[in-house]
Amino acid sequence: MNKIKCVAAVMAALMLTPALAQAVDVRAFVKKEAFRDIKLSPNGDYYAATVVLEDRTALAIMRRSDNALTANFRLGNNTHVDNFWWVNPERVVISMAEKIGALDQPQATGELYAINADGGKPEFLVGQRMLGGGPGTKIQPKKVEKVAADLVDELAGNDKSVVVSISPFSADPFTRADMLDVYTGRRTQLARAPVRNASFVTDNQGVVRFALGSGTDNANKLYYREGDGAQWQLINDEAESHLVEEALGFSADDKVAYLKVEHGQGPDSIEAYDIASKQRKQVLRDDDTDPSEIIYRNGTRTPIGAIVMDGKPRAEFFDPAAPEARLYRSLEAAFGEPVRIASQTTDGHLALVQVQSDRNPGDFYIFDTVAKKASHLVSRRDWFAPEDMAAMKPIQLTARDGLPLHGYLTVPNGSTGKGLPMVVMPHGGPFQVRDVWGFSTDVQILANAGYAVLQVNFRGSPGYGRSFSLAGAKQYGGTMQDDLTDATHWAIKEGIADGQKICLYGASYGAYASLMGAAKEPALYRCAAGYVGIYDLPTLHTDGDVQERGSGETFLKEWVGSREDVAAVSPNRMADRIKVPVFLAAGGEDERAPIEHSRMMEQALRKAGVPVETLYYDTEGHGFYLEEHEREFYTRLLAFLSRSLGGAVATTGTSAPKSAK
Repeated sequence: MNKIKCVAAVMAALMLTPALAQAVDVRAFVKKEAFRDIKLSPNGDYYAATVVLEDRTALAIMRRSDNALTANFRLGNNTHVDNFWWVNPERVVISMAEKIGALDQPQATGELYAINADGGKPEFLVGQRMLGGGPGTKIQPKKVEKVAADLVDELAGNDKSVVVSISPFSADPFTRADMLDVYTGRRTQLARAPVRNASFVTDNQGVVRFALGSGTDNANKLYYREGDGAQWQLINDEAESHLVEEALGFSADDKVAYLKVEHGQGPDSIEAYDIASKQRKQVLRDDDTDPSEIIYRNGTRTPIGAIVMDGKPRAEFFDPAAPEARLYRSLEAAFGEPVRIASQTTDGHLALVQVQSDRNPGDFYIFDTVAKKASHLVSRRDWFAPEDMAAMKPIQLTARDGLPLHGYLTVPNGSTGKGLPMVVMPHGGPFQVRDVWGFSTDVQILANAGYAVLQVNFRGSPGYGRSFSLAGAKQYGGTMQDDLTDATHWAIKEGIADGQKICLYGASYGAYASLMGAAKEPALYRCAAGYVGIYDLPTLHTDGDVQERGSGETFLKEWVGSREDVAAVSPNRMADRIKVPVFLAAGGEDERAPIEHSRMMEQALRKAGVPVETLYYDTEGHGFYLEEHEREFYTRLLAFLSRSLGGAVATTGTSAPKSAK
């Protein structure tokens, strides 16, 4: 009997061994999601939704009564609907962005368009490609100037106009606020900023009251004015306070302003600032995590709470008894997962609720707040069954110098969670990006292949207060890298990872950190994969668009380090210290991390005798767009990892397309 029990135990263990995991169908993971964001029209008659296409993002408008497509809007290659706003029951204003590559951060073009829900009256409102009325035309319906625009206030109750910020196309410009007619594109100036690179905040009457900006020194300054025509007053200067303050909005009576405030230690808070008395009162602050998204009262510019990414996202409110707080709590209880109210009708009768999690890419529901009933509208990626996906668990650990670190651990679905081959996956950025709890294509692919996946918000990552972010300054290859090493040792000590089967894989800065990890800790990792990475840091000071502005030069010096100093922490100059196989993938049109970085890294590795595999596509950018290229990348990545860690490979492994090199 004991022998039978022993055999049974061994069989059970073998069934959970990641090496025996079924091959991964990467086609399901690279298939584009149906929709990204959806918003209800103010009267509930229509939906507007962003639709992800192969190399662009379009806007589709549908009639709610029969789901008929009534309008669509899209531009050329690499253009994306970045945001959109229902400015009245029939009209949508659209902002555009461009990016060369799936992982690229969208760069706003500063162009605003508008279209009616029925497809009528499409109009280019403002932007750098605005054309005049032609030779001999004296009447110009719109200002023809090379500027970038961004929507500031939809102006509730005003169906014709919105407030926009206008920035000239120059290095570190002074911005202004204009009133913009959403049908004709005509603009009237409302205010000029007292500081460069400024953004504006209006009160509930649409009056511009705050301006936040910075000059070439990158020191943020917050200004306030009493009303139209009043003088700007300096409220906070980061150069003196060494802290940033940001205006969020006003109370319903415009007597109280809400500010997001940094602190010398600990996370950011939200404070109520009494305009008359200048007194402040803290209304929201977590113990270790910044507010990440502000919640506004429906149809207003009045902040009432915030989403806090404290491990999992959590909605917190200034007044826990407020109607909005009670609505969120009831929805969270009903769905059993974090929720977000994406939009509501003006009367509050209907709410569009987004439900998503680590195992669910996202579902949208229409919730009737009167009848208390929810009906499913659409799923982002309905071909995934959440129960088949791996769970992402928030973790905490302590770095070698005592700094608390947060991150996430994902283990294969059905696994014991012990003694697993593991992939350490550092995030990109590194200073504007962090890992968050939610559905991740990369994480789920790796977990499906049988790997534990470790993600760490190393120092320098945003979201944990000013001091935590500043701790990463000039720490490329230094303490930021040590945090990843410490997290790896933590996973081994906890029994999660098999210490002999750990690899690194990351994109952008994550690719840099992966190759640096292999160079600094040659005995700890078995392989390293870098996707669209930067590997020669001195090149950041000479190539690309960052250093073209005075503020960009300041950023490189203060956050990355001088050109002379960063040469010593560039992976391509440390190739002789790398003793494990390397996989590099890059795109020839990548403007964020030019392919030359990968070619230099490859050349240095080959010279040092390090086994290296590459996948280059001349037509791709910062992350691959085409599904066939994405399939090939993940197929090659899984095969590469499998040779060192023993995990599953892809079901769709084929020879590389002809465009690959």
